[in-house]
Amino acid sequence: MAVYLVFSLAVAALWALKYAVDWLAAVNALREKLTCSTTLSRLAASIRNYPGLRYAFGPDSLAVPPRIPYVSAGYFSVFTRKHRDFEHFDSDIVSSVSWLPTPGPVLMLADATAIKEVTADRAKFSKPLAVYKLLTFYGSNVVVTEGDEWKRHRKISAPSFSERNNRLVWDETVAIVRELCQGVWAGKRDIPVSNVVDLTVPIALFVIGVAGFGKRMSWFEDLNVPEGYHFTFKDALHIVSTDLRLKLFVPERILRLGPTKRLRDFWAAYVDLEKYMQDMIDARKGSEKKEERYDLFSSLLDANEEEGDGAAKLSDDELMGNIFIYLIAGHETTAHTVAFAFIMLALYQDEQEKLYRHIMSVTPDDTLPAYEEMGKLSYVMAVFLETMRMFPPVINIPKYAEQDATLPTQNMAGDKLTVPCPKGTYLMIHTPGLHYNPRYWKDPHTFDPSRFLGDWPRDAFLPFSAGPRSCLGRRFSETEAVAILTYMIKHYRVDVLEEPQYAGETFEQRKKRLLRCRTALTLYPIRAPLVFKRR
Repeated sequence: MAVYLVFSLAVAALWALKYAVDWLAAVNALREKLTCSTTLSRLAASIRNYPGLRYAFGPDSLAVPPRIPYVSAGYFSVFTRKHRDFEHFDSDIVSSVSWLPTPGPVLMLADATAIKEVTADRAKFSKPLAVYKLLTFYGSNVVVTEGDEWKRHRKISAPSFSERNNRLVWDETVAIVRELCQGVWAGKRDIPVSNVVDLTVPIALFVIGVAGFGKRMSWFEDLNVPEGYHFTFKDALHIVSTDLRLKLFVPERILRLGPTKRLRDFWAAYVDLEKYMQDMIDARKGSEKKEERYDLFSSLLDANEEEGDGAAKLSDDELMGNIFIYLIAGHETTAHTVAFAFIMLALYQDEQEKLYRHIMSVTPDDTLPAYEEMGKLSYVMAVFLETMRMFPPVINIPKYAEQDATLPTQNMAGDKLTVPCPKGTYLMIHTPGLHYNPRYWKDPHTFDPSRFLGDWPRDAFLPFSAGPRSCLGRRFSETEAVAILTYMIKHYRVDVLEEPQYAGETFEQRKKRLLRCRTALTLYPIRAPLVFKRR
């Protein structure tokens, strides 16, 4: 216990030191960017009188999570308060002036018109790359680059997300869920799951394994570890994706030392995964006959080879960096959103019954539609989109003002306002504020998938961001989620798992308990016990 305590304190101290160094670097970088006519104090003063939050730690600070008066705005309050801060300050753009972690002002945006302007104009509003530097992992990638460098990455990355890949996602997802239901769960009527993410994470992992890396994996364990490796590909992928936050928050020197089994396993798996990817790159380069495959990694390698030996070609590190970003986006986002969808369907049985009847109307026999018929499953897609609206995977999308600008917005009465946005201002696209804004969404706190069946405010829906920097893998995620929900709800009714200690709770208490969540790379439920009952 003493050793663990010392280690924990050491990690905390190193993280605090790193945080302080990063903050000082941010201050210096900001000072360098400011012209003599626009000092830091003048920049803060230029919007200080605009309504908003005034805390030592701003809402973009991960260091002090809860809201503490005058001290911390609370990072997670971005999700828990949703649109309330905007209502309190009577504007769909709210300022935040703090000193940590971002010196100077931040504008939080829950106005669809202003957000569309910010996401569409990459020259005026750029991505603050310093915020994303931790996402380099195995190498530079399409997420952490801007300008010509971003164009180079996107040109080679975008073709990977093709209709052929989407069809692969659909077919493999159905096969993976069928193996679970007909193999692992064979002969069982009721299947209790102590935490629904323990179900959705492996499904998403297997899908990204085959559709992302071309590595088909099974629910039945493969114990053959190749020589020179610590783990199978499946286990390495699972450990790295599950504990990726360790790479973000624990210094690499500590990870390499491995003072605990969890850290040792993570680092070994992290190194293994890099070797697996390099082996795949080498095998592809050394193959005389290129097998026609449609997984993301193979398509990425093919697109890269078509560039020849020019400057546009991605290095091996950049190839690995991009495919690993696909893993993060395609694995965590879908797994956690489908988990929230199952929770909402378990809580709202009437909505689950509507969904079941819809699925049976589209596919009344034992088969499922082919990928080309996915469009018929409109209510399944609506459930997925409504879940993403209520539980956006990323609650804060940062931007940076490269030049002086103004942004349009409104107060709660609909009166027009103009917000000053001087050069050097950080912006936060406040996804929960936008998704719960009653200006765009009627009864925004109500789970109502039918709102996505007709016309709906597309500019006020940003789970995949928007503009040129929107997520390349949106269709991948939607295809996987619709396949999972269709198969599972067709064959199982989902209920809340009854536990004796919660026997007397009300519906609202149960809902609050099941929907308790946190955010790491994406928003996820902490613990939601459900039971799947075969129909």
